[in-house]
Amino acid sequence: MTTGRMRVVAYTDGSSRGNPGPGGYGAVLLYVDPAGFEHRKEFNQGYRLTTNNRMELLGAITALEALKWPCEVELHSDSQYVVNAFNQHWVDGWLRKGWKNAQKQPVKNVDLWKRLLAAMGPHRVTWLWVKGHAGQELNERADELATRAADGLDGPLLEDEGFTE
Repeated sequence: MTTGRMRVVAYTDGSSRGNPGPGGYGAVLLYVDPAGFEHRKEFNQGYRLTTNNRMELLGAITALEALKWPCEVELHSDSQYVVNAFNQHWVDGWLRKGWKNAQKQPVKNVDLWKRLLAAMGPHRVTWLWVKGHAGQELNERADELATRAADGLDGPLLEDEGFTE
């Protein structure tokens, strides 16, 4: 990926204590700025009642929304739900079918899928699946951030306005 865009590596994760239940996301971003300085940013937030899949999506959304200009993004997630939606072109089918899945049912979490597509807009994103809980340092850190958030350790739990049971 040599396009003149800044290269960013992101690791994201979601967690829920029950499904639905309290949940949280975590994201770790690594990049080198134009002056050659290395940066690492971390994000997390918890929600009172949500699902694991919603938190997986919010981790990726938060990572991409944090970027201030178009970037080449290598996004690592242990969520096959998120990664396969792009690598197996599920999203393309959902868009063609008016946000219906292969069973002609409404796609779950459509509010977050739309937000994720908007967040991806200016970027070139490569989606990479990483096995969870396998000792990969930054995936483990994203998991730690997500579980701390789900447990309310890093701030109050918010309402997930888009969650419906």
